[in-house]
Order: sequence, then C-alpha cells, then structure tokens
Amino acid sequence: MADDDGVASADVRDAIGEALYGLITLAVRNGPREISLTAASTLSTLDRTGARRLTDLAVIEGVTQPSMSVLVTGLEQAGLAERRPDPADKRVVLVALTRAGADYMRGRRRAGARAFAGLIDKLPGDQAAALAAAVPALNRLRELDSDRRAAAADRAPAASPNVPHRAGAGRTAG
Repeated sequence: MADDDGVASADVRDAIGEALYGLITLAVRNGPREISLTAASTLSTLDRTGARRLTDLAVIEGVTQPSMSVLVTGLEQAGLAERRPDPADKRVVLVALTRAGADYMRGRRRAGARAFAGLIDKLPGDQAAALAAAVPALNRLRELDSDRRAAAADRAPAASPNVPHRAGAGRTAG
C-alpha cells in the first residue's frame, strides 16, 4: 500500500480518492435538499471559520462576488446567516452564521452521520474497525481542504469598495 517512505502509491491514492468520491456522491444524493450545495457549503465554511467577508466567501466557494451576494441574501431571508459590521473596520461587512444556521448545520451533519452509520452497521467487524482507524486521516483531509480554501481567500486581492471582486467560475458541487 505504501512505499518505504510511507507514501501511498498513485494507484492506492486513486483507489482511495474514488472510494471517497463515491461516498460524497452518496451523501449528496441522500442529503437534505432545502438549500443548494453551494449554500450548504457556505454555511459549513461559516460554521468552521467564523464570520467572513463576502469576497472571501466567494473565493472559498468558487463563485463570483455578485453570486455570493445573492446567495447570502437568500441565507439571510431564511434566517441562517446575517451580515454585520466588522468590529475592526466599520466599512467592512462580515457574513456570520446565525443560531438557526448553526442548528441547521448540526442537524444536517447528524442526519448524514446517521445515514452512514446505518451502512457501517452492515459491514463486517474488521471493515468497520478499518473505517474507525481511518477517522483521524479522514478528518485531516477535511482540515487540509479547509486550510487550502481559506488560504486562497487570504491570497485574493481585497476588493475596493467601488470595484467588485470576481472570484472564479461558479461551482457545481459542494
């Protein structure tokens, strides 16, 4: 599985990646549909990182700033997010998760975890134990992705108040 340096071969990495992608597809297919994948991902980002500038969220989520503005307006109307002034710079507006947004994300994660738990219960004990042993690595993968996306937002040029910042193309999956 790994070479002498402890690094998995390309074939093993590809097999792991394909298995994880299949699980993502399963989670998306079976997940709640009240909000879009990008909206759910934005709420998850706010839940993990705390309040963020709208332009940062656009970069992190891979959408344009105007698209993120529309998305955040919808989240505000649903009571899941709010805009508030940045205490460090009153000219800046931050987007933050509301209590209802945090509750929504907790419920969404619990529902997803229950769906996977039902499948894990059908595995033989040794396979369930292998998954349990992989939990730290899986959590670390999630952290690495979060760090990568946050770094992209930190590297993005700050938009001037009169010139909207455009992040890249829109995203199709969370």
